[in-house]
Amino acid sequence: MRIGILGSGLMGAKLGTLFARAGHEVVFSYARGEQNLKKLARDAKGKAQASTPGDAARDADALLLAVHWSRVDDVLRQAGDVSGKVIVSCSLPMNADNTGLVIAHTSSGAEALAKKVPKAQVVSAFNTVPSEVLFGVFEARRKASRPSLVYCGDDASSKKIAAELIRDVGFDPWTLDPYGSPLHGAVRAARRRACVRG
Repeated sequence: MRIGILGSGLMGAKLGTLFARAGHEVVFSYARGEQNLKKLARDAKGKAQASTPGDAARDADALLLAVHWSRVDDVLRQAGDVSGKVIVSCSLPMNADNTGLVIAHTSSGAEALAKKVPKAQVVSAFNTVPSEVLFGVFEARRKASRPSLVYCGDDASSKKIAAELIRDVGFDPWTLDPYGSPLHGAVRAARRRACVRG
C-alpha cells in the first residue's frame, strides 16, 4: 500500500516509519525543513521517501493526517484534491496551546474533518495512544496478546484499510459505530471528561 504522511512530527514520523518497516511504500511530507523529511525517509528504511503534501497525496492508497488541528486547513490546501482518498486522522481538535478541545460537545474532530473533505473517506485512528508507545507495540507485534486500538469511520472499505494499518503497527483494531451514533457520542463524552481532568 502507498501511504502519504501529511504531517511528519512525532506521530506522523513514528507511524510512517512503522508503516515503511511493515512493508508499505511511504511518502513523508509537511515537516520543519526538507532535510528533516529526508532524514526521516532514510531512517525509516524500506520504501520511504520525502516529498511535498501534493506528491504524498497524489498516488496514495491512504493518507495519514498527523498535524496539529491549527494546521489542518494548511496541509489539506497543500495536499490538493483528496477526492476518493482514505484519510486516517490522528489529529485531535485541540486549541493552540493544547489545553482544551475546540470541538467536542456536539461533534468530533473526525466529523469536522469529514465536512472539510466531503469527497474523501475519513477514519479516526491512532489518536488514543501516545507516540512513545508505538515502537514498543511494533516490536511486540508477533505476541499472541496485542493491545487494542479504537478506530471510527462511516465507510466500510476505508475502515478495512485503517484496520490493516492498525494491525501492521501491532495493535488489535476495535471499531466504533459511525460518527453521530450513540456509542460514538459516548466515547466523545468520555474523551472530553478525560481532557478536562487532565
